[in-house]
Amino acid sequence: MWQLRDGTHPVLTDEGGAILDERTGRWTHLTPTAAAAVMLLLAGNTPAQAAVEYATRYRLTTDHAREDIRTVSDALTATGLARKGPAPQRRRWWGWWR
Repeated sequence: MWQLRDGTHPVLTDEGGAILDERTGRWTHLTPTAAAAVMLLLAGNTPAQAAVEYATRYRLTTDHAREDIRTVSDALTATGLARKGPAPQRRRWWGWWR
């Protein structure tokens, strides 16, 4: 499952968007199509499901849409704003002395 890393805050619209990284204080700006890809991935869709919806929205072939989704996903993962896989387990902060 693809998701944004903790400490990132997306602001996404159909006209584009941005993601704030709390660690650096920097904004990553997204084109309208990149913002749509992120919205579809964050909706809990698998990359394959997101590609089908993306292809329908922008009248693309599924292969082209899959490549677009992968490009956005890989770019945000490479910059450390997103991660693939299950969410990391959080430790309970209480009982640490045991």
